[in-house]
Amino acid sequence: MDRKIRVLVAKPGLDGHDRGAKVIARALMEEGFEVIYTGLRQTPEDIVETAIQEDVDCIAMSILSGAHNYLFPRVMELIKENELEVLVIAGGVIPEEDIPFLKSIGISEVFTPGTPTKVTVDYIKQNVKR
Repeated sequence: MDRKIRVLVAKPGLDGHDRGAKVIARALMEEGFEVIYTGLRQTPEDIVETAIQEDVDCIAMSILSGAHNYLFPRVMELIKENELEVLVIAGGVIPEEDIPFLKSIGISEVFTPGTPTKVTVDYIKQNVKR
């Protein structure tokens, strides 16, 4: 039997709002994914360490604080340093003009508010490397 897709849902930084992260975590679980949720206020180091320990296929970061251009590059740097083969996606309140930069550092896709959860679920299914 194939192993379920393992997704780490992470909330980097001091952002205290996790409703969106919980909604996506539940949607992923309902689709048969194995979900590890980090909880609030995680450092990039915490996120990557958890990804390694849990042997995840995907890291889904959610942010609303506006610190994505600072926190996401650090996560990507640590992923490269640790030679992780993992799909990285992001969601939350991220201005359109910041998305090209985030993709240029290795974030595969950015989902903005209002994206149907099915779009995110399907994206992970189609893009995760097993």
